[in-house]
Amino acid sequence: MTTKDFSIKWLAYALALLPVWFAQSFLLNRFPLFGVVPMLLPLAAVAVATLEGATAGAGFGLAVGVLFDAVTPGAAGVMTFAMALVGLGTGLLAQYVLRQDLIGCLICSALALCVIDAGRVAGRLFLASAPLEPMLAVAGKEILWSLCFVPLVYLLFRWVFRRVPKATVF
Repeated sequence: MTTKDFSIKWLAYALALLPVWFAQSFLLNRFPLFGVVPMLLPLAAVAVATLEGATAGAGFGLAVGVLFDAVTPGAAGVMTFAMALVGLGTGLLAQYVLRQDLIGCLICSALALCVIDAGRVAGRLFLASAPLEPMLAVAGKEILWSLCFVPLVYLLFRWVFRRVPKATVF
């Protein structure tokens, strides 16, 4: 793959990330369902990692994590590292255990959201900022509401994947 192909490929993925970020930050947060707002940026990292594999997934996850921390008020920078690990883990699971399709993306998205919310719950429990039961209820609702958007996010990134050069060399 030439440098030009490489640049076009990742520019296309970055442009596809913009509507996902816009939907999460400006549209869906105005219409919470059962008091929760879905997380779409982790779904984007999972979708690209499912399609591209572990190395590309980790790189895209890192970029998504930086964006997530930049646009989330009060973020401590943890999501940058977490999204890179989510991308790496998803890519490995999709390449070697699951299929690289919508079902694999759905399974990996559920796992990623559970890990992210488990980390959030553990952090708040450590700081004793809220009781466990309400946090688990909110986390469960957030995971289920977010999973409703997996097909849309996956189809967007699959559309990009089918139109860009395939070989990724880091």
